[in-house]
Amino acid sequence: MYRKRLSDLGEQGGDEVTVDKPRISQLRCIDPSWLFKLKLWNKYRISNIPSLIFIEVSTGKIVCRNGLLLIRDDPEGLEFPWGPKPFSEVIAGPLLRNNDQSQDSSTLEGSYVGVYFSAHWCPPCRSLTRVLVESYRKIKELGQKFEIVLVSADRSEESFKQYFSEMPWVAVPYSDEARRSRLNRLYGIQGIPNLIILDPKGEVITRQGRVEVLHDIDCKEFPWHPKPVVELTELNAVQLNEGPCLVLFVDSEDEGESEAAKQLVQPIAEKIIAQYKAKDEEAPLLFFVASEDDMTDSLRDFTNLPEAAPLLTILDMSARAKYVMDVEEITPDIVQNFVNDFLAEKLKPEPI
Repeated sequence: MYRKRLSDLGEQGGDEVTVDKPRISQLRCIDPSWLFKLKLWNKYRISNIPSLIFIEVSTGKIVCRNGLLLIRDDPEGLEFPWGPKPFSEVIAGPLLRNNDQSQDSSTLEGSYVGVYFSAHWCPPCRSLTRVLVESYRKIKELGQKFEIVLVSADRSEESFKQYFSEMPWVAVPYSDEARRSRLNRLYGIQGIPNLIILDPKGEVITRQGRVEVLHDIDCKEFPWHPKPVVELTELNAVQLNEGPCLVLFVDSEDEGESEAAKQLVQPIAEKIIAQYKAKDEEAPLLFFVASEDDMTDSLRDFTNLPEAAPLLTILDMSARAKYVMDVEEITPDIVQNFVNDFLAEKLKPEPI
């Protein structure tokens, strides 16, 4: 069954289409191979179909996430083996200002860059753009070398020009469809709005630029290096859809208690992230701490979690599965063993 992504846990993001996977409770009465298929969905963080991913067989590393765009752009395989290219090479060429003047992409060298995938027809995009304009100005006022490049997904050049007229940064020309497509392929864009933040060398700092901009209105944490453990909020809850997430629920709105919970989980999260980074792979878990608030109550209701706190869970929203550790006290050893057992597939999932 196909459906629009209408998450109860975050703002709708563009015009994505997702496919429902079988619930864990259904897996008992269908082919066990579905378990393997679900692992692949989670490993490659598939959120919509059709999706085509190319990987290096000998290493298992991802070559290209947006294989469908690649086949469209290179039907004869002239660019095979389609390995990822550096940002400076993909972006190479003229960039536009909204006064119709152009500049060469080489002017981006030495700056932090936000690659902004957006379109006028997308309401969440327009909402984000209004905030992003202010963030862009604040970052400039702080003396940071920062530029944003719009990669339009508008449906006509007229719409692109109207939308771009509101923006103080640069854009890939709408007529350069090939370059816009290559940038979508490079970052595996599956929905908009999407803001990728790059360091001055063109390496990805975070793919969650949208969340960071909305969360850090004063831009005090720019360039928004990812934190191993973050507090779950309405703004970042949409990340629960991206794959398995460890969520430690605490029983107070007291900031000190939430901070203590983050400090408890952080060494374990850092260790897991480092292990997978060494293999040039994304970590198999995201790590959150959740305090008591309306959003957390909604999450507990949606996932049918007990009211107990502290409560240690792993939530896999895409597979509709949860893993729950309900004990009186959460210790580092309990968290570490819980994570190890999950990664070793020793835990029995419950249906969401």
